[in-house]
Amino acid sequence: MSKPLLFTPFRMRGVVASNRAVVSPMVQYRATDGMVNDFHLVHLGKFALGKFGIVFTENCAIEPRGRVTEGDLGLWDDSQIDSHKRLTRFLKQEGSLAATQITHSGRKGSTPRSFDKPGELGPKEAGWQRWQVVGPTELSAGEPYSPAPKQLAAAEIEEIVKKFGVAARRADAAGYDVIEIHGAHGYLLAQFLSPISNTRNDQYGGDRAGRMRFPLAAAKAVRTNWPEHKPMFIRVSAVDGAGGWDVEDTIAYAKELKAIGIDVVDTSSGGLTGLSTALPVKRSLGFQVPFAAAVKRGAEIPTMAVGLILDGPQAEAILQAGDADLIAIGRQALYDPFWALHAAQELGCDSDFEMWTPEYGWWLEKRKNNLRK
Repeated sequence: MSKPLLFTPFRMRGVVASNRAVVSPMVQYRATDGMVNDFHLVHLGKFALGKFGIVFTENCAIEPRGRVTEGDLGLWDDSQIDSHKRLTRFLKQEGSLAATQITHSGRKGSTPRSFDKPGELGPKEAGWQRWQVVGPTELSAGEPYSPAPKQLAAAEIEEIVKKFGVAARRADAAGYDVIEIHGAHGYLLAQFLSPISNTRNDQYGGDRAGRMRFPLAAAKAVRTNWPEHKPMFIRVSAVDGAGGWDVEDTIAYAKELKAIGIDVVDTSSGGLTGLSTALPVKRSLGFQVPFAAAVKRGAEIPTMAVGLILDGPQAEAILQAGDADLIAIGRQALYDPFWALHAAQELGCDSDFEMWTPEYGWWLEKRKNNLRK
């Protein structure tokens, strides 16, 4: 029996993922001053013990006003590098590629955590404060607690482009193997892409080429400052609502990104308005896979599928169909940190627990044999 595609190594430039299972970036709101702490080590470390091929941190802001909440991780200052090093060492020690996502929240910054009560900004004891957010225009994200943004001037956009590049250098210094730009879910780059949120009439607005100018410049800055042998991803919202950004736009964008040197398009959807990832499509099993397939075929670039992918057979079917090259697991990984290892057993390629770390696998194999008696 041939090995399932999900457990076939995947090479990206000079880096190889041991399998195609990826922990998707998921915000946790537990950082102070953008620093990685014990919580992040334990939270992300368990996925490496679960043998995911790539483990992503949550989004890391490139400047303080680019955070979504005060509890977000950051890569806006050199002082944050050492805290990230502790994490990357452990992830790589356990055989996973260490990956991080960098972002700027734009007009969706200075907002409550998703589970906070109405009117709250964060934990009362932390004393979180609001800050002035920015965007392509002064139009807010539309939620009751979304502050009105300040419109970015062209010179300010150029400064943010530079900050994306500097954050990439810090990520490399911290030991990450993979970097991803968060250009989806209504954050700053997506705000510039969509005609719903970008009504500017200068070089950063207008037609699709104008609206893509800033996001492409940010991607180029990251690629320039990120080692040639390390892969670069970008997360996109393939669609964001009626009259906005659509799949054909995403394919055209992906072609430009490919020319810059982006290696994988992480294909999501929605989130332009609101604090959650508000979607213009119905949520169902694998509901965003068609977007990954369309971009993969239309732009001839590797893609990562995400969105209600629950088990190994479902993930394997996506890969076998050629709809994506990598499978991102988010909330299902929170439910089952050993998702990748359980998927291997479901697909019949690790019946004897040999893929597990030996400190676990030896005991589990012994238990299996005892149960047979």
